[in-house]
Amino acid sequence: MPKGKLRLENKTALITGASRGLGRAIALRFAEEGASVALNYMKNQELAEEICRRVVSTGGSAMSVQADVADRAQVDQMVETVLRQFRQIDILINNAGVSIPSTLLQASWQDLDRMIDVNLKGVIHCARAVAGDMTQRRYGRIVNLASIAGLGTSFVGTSGYAATKAAVISLTKRLALELAAYNVTVNAIAPGFIKTDMALRSGVTTEARPDLEAVTRKTMLGRLGEPEDIAHAALFLASDEASFVTAQTLTVDGGRMDLLSHSS
Repeated sequence: MPKGKLRLENKTALITGASRGLGRAIALRFAEEGASVALNYMKNQELAEEICRRVVSTGGSAMSVQADVADRAQVDQMVETVLRQFRQIDILINNAGVSIPSTLLQASWQDLDRMIDVNLKGVIHCARAVAGDMTQRRYGRIVNLASIAGLGTSFVGTSGYAATKAAVISLTKRLALELAAYNVTVNAIAPGFIKTDMALRSGVTTEARPDLEAVTRKTMLGRLGEPEDIAHAALFLASDEASFVTAQTLTVDGGRMDLLSHSS
């Protein structure tokens, strides 16, 4: 790489669920590397626009765009809006997600449907919406945020969430196969426990420090993850450095050791 070259220069990235947490960290990291960033939000317009102002203040390009990724019509409108503003979408980060703690037998149908609609259908809606532009230009990077829950961690109360994230991992491979002929790569990141608002509400703890310490002890590296840890991984997969990487799930979890079983 030539000295001083920005890794995402002249690229446009659409990041769903970008007003806080992982999406916020990814948006800021991408902007640092020269990308124009479109920050999707569902409710937190003020937070999304605050990030946009921060990007613009440092010479970058950013916009916020509202949509519930579970709603196909809203997603289509969101993508049209971004294309009008930035003319292209090179990178899609499917980050928007919800986790509603419960056992599978006790979860309400409403909660299960919401997790499926956002975590799984939302990925499909967004991928289909950007695929036309990417395949026409024969270039694209799609990165789906999965979870180590989808790989089978022994964490009680996350069965519905885990099922949706396991589906995202499988979907990533299928999309990669279908889009490979168009030079569009599709990969996933499976984060471990990352210190975000959603993770801290997921049933591990809201104020019970010993539970956080227990999760920390389950990692080989002996610490919890930061949003920036995921942003760095997303940057690699979105960059041309990963042009020969597709259909993969990159696990970023500090070396978690609490798996349900050793079967694949």
